[in-house]
Amino acid sequence: MGAGAMSLAAFTGPPTSTSTTDPQMISTVQNDDIRKPAALLKASDDFKQALIEEEGVRYTVYRDVAGYPTVGVGHLITPQDNLRIGDRVSEEQVLEFLEHDLEIAERGVRTLASELPLFQHEFDALLDLVYNVGLGNASEGKSPRLNAAIADADYEGIAAELDYTHAGGKVARGLEFRSERRAQIFMDATYENPREI
Repeated sequence: MGAGAMSLAAFTGPPTSTSTTDPQMISTVQNDDIRKPAALLKASDDFKQALIEEEGVRYTVYRDVAGYPTVGVGHLITPQDNLRIGDRVSEEQVLEFLEHDLEIAERGVRTLASELPLFQHEFDALLDLVYNVGLGNASEGKSPRLNAAIADADYEGIAAELDYTHAGGKVARGLEFRSERRAQIFMDATYENPREI
């Protein structure tokens, strides 16, 4: 089992199996078929697994593809973290960073999508976008077509604007795969890694 899987288990708990004849499961499935305001949604376990697969889990501070000091599950180091390249962190710290960063990204999606009704998988795709590029890069000033599609409730238009492939001014192959995966999550509720299909 890789570090990502171990961290996910610590973050979301062990997977649970539920019979499809369980009335609670049927109720949950039916509720997932309804678009809800972003304010009512949080990251799904499927999204958390995909996020950890995409970002990886690093316990030593390193420079990401854009050159930013990073650790954990894609956590960008801030001055308050008091960490430098080469410093090591515990799994507990990685999970704290992840929970904090997810809360910030969830608030970002709520700001971005406002009252736009979303399915869980659509929320998760927007969450991946905000987690990956930041709310500033998804803002109206930097992503006007995305924001126009959201304002028009143009779901196909939103999916078309989830393609962010540059880091540090260069195309990054990993971001191309991530953008493809993000679009699959948004349009088809497919969380599988396109590198493995």
